[in-house]
Amino acid sequence: MNTYVIMIHYTEQGARNIKQAPTRLDAAKKLFESMGANIREWLLTFGQYDALMIAEAPDDETIAKLTLTLCSLGNVGTETVRAFTEVEYRRLIEGLP
Repeated sequence: MNTYVIMIHYTEQGARNIKQAPTRLDAAKKLFESMGANIREWLLTFGQYDALMIAEAPDDETIAKLTLTLCSLGNVGTETVRAFTEVEYRRLIEGLP
């Protein structure tokens, strides 16, 4: 499974309906599971982003479908980056010429 960091910001609609956010998070977890992915960690933040998710998915296409689905609901916008675990990082470095 690949690891992804998903940076989330609430839209005006999402902020207006913030009390429903825990229910939306539960639905997102189920959506991820239905596509063979999972939300490993969810963090409320302040600053540039409102929340962060650490997620695992089998490939980039799956995570793209998931984040597009979340954004299409109108409550959040996302930025997603592929992350490498320490084990993956070490393997990459060892393979350098």
